[in-house]
Amino acid sequence: MKCGDCNHEYLLAFSCKRRHFCPSCHQKRVVEFGEWLCANVLKKVPHRHFVFGIPKILRRYFLYDRRLLHELSRCAWESLKVFMQDVVPERSPLPGAVIAIQTFGDFLGFNPHCHVLIVDGCFYGNGMFRVAPPLELKKLEAIFRYKVLRMLIAKGKITQEMIALLSGWRRSGFHVFCGKRILPKEEAALENLARYIIRASFSQERMRYLDREGAVVYTAKDGNDQKVFAAGEWLAAMCSHVPNRGEQMVRYYGWYSNVLRGKRRKKDTADVIPCIIESERAPAACRKSWARLIQKIYEVDPLVCPKCRGAMRIISFIEDEEIIKAILGHLGLWLIRARPPATAHAPPFHRYAGDELAQSIPDNAAYGDPDYPWDAYVT
Repeated sequence: MKCGDCNHEYLLAFSCKRRHFCPSCHQKRVVEFGEWLCANVLKKVPHRHFVFGIPKILRRYFLYDRRLLHELSRCAWESLKVFMQDVVPERSPLPGAVIAIQTFGDFLGFNPHCHVLIVDGCFYGNGMFRVAPPLELKKLEAIFRYKVLRMLIAKGKITQEMIALLSGWRRSGFHVFCGKRILPKEEAALENLARYIIRASFSQERMRYLDREGAVVYTAKDGNDQKVFAAGEWLAAMCSHVPNRGEQMVRYYGWYSNVLRGKRRKKDTADVIPCIIESERAPAACRKSWARLIQKIYEVDPLVCPKCRGAMRIISFIEDEEIIKAILGHLGLWLIRARPPATAHAPPFHRYAGDELAQSIPDNAAYGDPDYPWDAYVT
């Protein structure tokens, strides 16, 4: 990119275009999703955020058979649907929900759980809406537990003995979280929540790479704990959360399902209840450029020159590997993070039975220690 006023230039790397792996490149997808959801799916009615989790003993089945993740989201939807329809007295009420599946915990352990963005009530009739009273989470948790165990039994993953074991626990391991009601006027809160439910599995700000040790130090979200990963272990932990090709991690149910949204568009009744971001204020498709999204995330316009505040413009796209290597080498950026060569150590000492020299060396001697007076034992 080059400034037309002061001729200042700088390089901008291409996106890796990988979802759920690189938090920097995935952030563009996150922002686009938040805008699209509020402009095309979420209606201007109250919403709530739910989280459904399962016990550790059951997580292995979802690790080795990722098709079960879809069934887990359906269990969460059916549990909420039963509750919402039961508390709304209207005829044929139907809630709407967007469910995102996440598989990672605080330290990238495999922890499948569902984030649910659901209307706080039900639609009925021709676009009417009834707000629901507060739900009893203990009863909702019991319904979710029953549906998950029944699903795993039907798939042949667990036995009745496993269910009997779980039934004997004082705490079931299943949990349901319910956030506060989000009102329609809180547009920023809904858009931020939409981004949160599809965020990347790890944060670059919380990781630190140790060049000499070849390890990654990852800090907990609250900053009070850390975990050290070997480089290979860190890559394996990240890759376990990358979706398979074509795997859907976000699903739409009820009033927000693709089928019902398509039917309402055909009947021209989609705008009976407007969306959170109304169409006349929704960002146009042509404005969904990388520059606008970067400005929204980092509050810095990449098309403004950092020196003279003039207008920057793209002057070239460079894709040839040799040219890229030559430019980065000239700027001193090529292999800047290369691992340093291994440090040389003294050869190890071997102790054999009957060796007078070996027997004269103290047991607590640090073999290979350059500061230890080994010359005293050399004859």
